[in-house]
Amino acid sequence: MTAFNKTKEKIEVDDIEFCPECNSSHLEEDYERGELVCADCGLVISENLIDPGQEWRGFDAEQNEKRARTGAPITYTVHDKGLSTEISWKNVDIYGKSVPARNKPQLYRMRKWQKRLRAANAVERNLMVALSSIERTCSNMGLPKNVREEAAVIYRKAASKDLIRGRSIEGVVAASIYAAARQLNFPRAIEEVARSSRVGRKEIGRNYRTLVRELKLSLLPTTPEDYISRFCSELNLGTDVEAKALEILKGMKEGSLTVGKGPTGIAAAAIYIAAILSGKKRTQEEIATVSGVTEVTLRNRFKDITTTLSIGAEL
Repeated sequence: MTAFNKTKEKIEVDDIEFCPECNSSHLEEDYERGELVCADCGLVISENLIDPGQEWRGFDAEQNEKRARTGAPITYTVHDKGLSTEISWKNVDIYGKSVPARNKPQLYRMRKWQKRLRAANAVERNLMVALSSIERTCSNMGLPKNVREEAAVIYRKAASKDLIRGRSIEGVVAASIYAAARQLNFPRAIEEVARSSRVGRKEIGRNYRTLVRELKLSLLPTTPEDYISRFCSELNLGTDVEAKALEILKGMKEGSLTVGKGPTGIAAAAIYIAAILSGKKRTQEEIATVSGVTEVTLRNRFKDITTTLSIGAEL
């Protein structure tokens, strides 16, 4: 009799962590045989397992969508979290056949009332406007989905604490995006958020401070290193320039040159110097536009770095 023929009394699989024979934690689930087996001694710990996976195969996205029996995952970027139904505008039935003309007015009325009922009160209507604004602004800034989700969560928390009253929706949306981007290590300068959201820099800053204080958000200050990779990518500069800029920033930190100065200005100056030293010079205007700082700030930071670190680069 082999070790695979040994069996113990049936136990709940979720409760099993160790083999009862050799006390090993290396357990393998064999769904072809429906068994839970110890990989060390070969003991069959449990039989007749249920395979939780799908019983169908899909060879492309369309087949997967048709055969799946679950809906889209919950998302905070929709006011109802994506849990409500939606009546399609295609005017086709479940079999893909065109709906008769006599039934189209009825479908039109159903769509209209369904759309009204999705936002039944002022709070939901406010969320619809705000969350669509978050999607639009994040899309313009090229921010990933997780930042959009986090911005939506922050806005919902602000709405639940009644922080929206007396403030513009666009202003709180912009502040939520700025906070979410910093929280998830995709920092954007406040000027960049202002350009994409059509809200003034001062209003975003004021709303941001309110969100941090009232929602107790724990956000670390941004550093110049956070911006180097993105700025170099937008300027079509290679990894050699990026590495040189990071080396310059390291020397600046050792000399405490970064204290009390804006991180975007320091990052822009470091990239400008690194590009000159690497023979891939970019104009001050190009770097200032990408980094969101003025050319005067760029020149001032340039002089600070080259003088203190004794770098032989000229404007």
